Amino acid sequence: MIKRLVTSFLLSLITIFSIVNYPVFGAIITLFIFIALYEFFYMVEKKEVRLFKPFGLLVGVFIPITIYYRVSIKEGWQFLFVVIGLFLLFLLELTKKETHQTILSISATVFGIIYISWCFSFLIKIRQLPEGALLTGFLLVVTKSSDIGAYVLGKKYGKTLLLERVSPRKTFEGALGGFLTALAAGMVFSFFITSLTFLEKFFLIMILAIVSQLGDLFESLIKRDCEVKDSGKILPGMGGILDVIDSIIFTAPTFYLYVTMMRRGF
Repeated sequence: MIKRLVTSFLLSLITIFSIVNYPVFGAIITLFIFIALYEFFYMVEKKEVRLFKPFGLLVGVFIPITIYYRVSIKEGWQFLFVVIGLFLLFLLELTKKETHQTILSISATVFGIIYISWCFSFLIKIRQLPEGALLTGFLLVVTKSSDIGAYVLGKKYGKTLLLERVSPRKTFEGALGGFLTALAAGMVFSFFITSLTFLEKFFLIMILAIVSQLGDLFESLIKRDCEVKDSGKILPGMGGILDVIDSIIFTAPTFYLYVTMMRRGF
């Protein structure tokens, strides 16, 4: 617990400093994506699936960098890059000495890029919005409050298992505690947000509190399939980077798509 608290405190300081300083924020997001992708590929390789790790890491880092520098890519070019990427993966598969799990190799590599790099990069998009620093802070406060509440209250009061086949330690009481903690923390922080109405903020807090726990459950499902306890050991008391950002991977695109599309109309 002491290691976990120290790591959480240091991560909080880094997060606050990076949100205020946009260049640092972009660098931190890119670094986290690189490490989380590496952890994901490492877990999948435990299932004896031969991935295209260098290709995946390169493309995974390329995505947040282009978003950070606001590189505008038209729809036609985006489609072309996807085709080229798949073509390169096919060529790399042909270079293998043996044909082994071709579909799994390509699918897992592409999935890792989309799941981690593309989804987590929405944090940079949110930071680029008007009032972006506050919106980013709001999203992270709600998401991580849900994580903390679920962990602390679940550990103390948890009795009813939520999804034992996915995670034997997650409980219904913990999930409810995480939801209520996120709701309380989000409502307090929401007073600093002026670009959203009260009802929008209240609605978003509830949605994010639910989605964050789904993100955590999804990563637990991946770890259970790969038969590992944590995605890595880089963070004392907390595991890997992917263990820390798993909930944000789901809440970041949800938050961004609402702010930029749903509330303004498709």
